[in-house]
Amino acid sequence: MAPRIALISALKLSIAPIAESFERLWPEAARLNLLDDSLSVDRQADGRLTEAMVQRFIALGRYAVRLARADAILFTCSAFGEAIEAVAQDVDVPVLKPNEAMIAEAAALARPIGLLATFAPTLESMLEEFPHGVAVEPRLAPGALAAAETGDFEGHDRLAAQAAAGFNAPGAIALAQFSLARAAPLIEATTGLQVLTTPDCAVRALKARLSA
Repeated sequence: MAPRIALISALKLSIAPIAESFERLWPEAARLNLLDDSLSVDRQADGRLTEAMVQRFIALGRYAVRLARADAILFTCSAFGEAIEAVAQDVDVPVLKPNEAMIAEAAALARPIGLLATFAPTLESMLEEFPHGVAVEPRLAPGALAAAETGDFEGHDRLAAQAAAGFNAPGAIALAQFSLARAAPLIEATTGLQVLTTPDCAVRALKARLSA
C-alpha cells in the first residue's frame, strides 16, 4: 500500500506547488489536503505565534492522523515552526516542517545561501532553523505575494526574480515558501544560480524516510 500523506496548508497558493512536486517525484504516494487559510492571516495580525495558534495546529494534526489515517504529515506553511514541533510531539507518525528538508540540503552545499521569501514572518522564523555556521542572507520580495493572491502569477515570478537578483553573491538560493516554487525557473535564469525549492526537497525527504 502506498503511504498516505497529509498536506496541511495555511495558504491556498501552497497547494499547487506541492501537488506538482509529488506528481513529478513521488506519484505513487496518496495525498490529502487540509487548508486553513485563516492561519496565515491570524499569524500576521498577532505578530507572533500564540498558544491558541499552537492548539489549532495540534487539532489539525490529530484530525490528519486519527480521522484521516495519514501515515505522515507535511506542513506547507513556513512561519509556524514551534507549532509544528508541538504536533510532532503529539502524534505518532513522521511530521515534517516545510523547510526542514530544504535547510538540510542547503546546509550540505557548504556555500552561502540567499534565502528568499514573500511573507515577512517566514524570514523571521526560518533564519533560526539554519545550522550554526551556515551563512544566510535573507531577502523579501515586496509585492510578490499580493500579486499571486490576485492571480497575477507572472508578476509574482517577476518580482521574486528581481529580488533574487539583489542578493550579495550567494552560492545558491533557497526559496522559503512552497508558493515561491513556481518562480524557480525564472530565478535560475535571472541569477544563474542553483535554486532549491521547499516542495521538491520535502518530497524527496519524505520518500526516503517512508521507503526506508
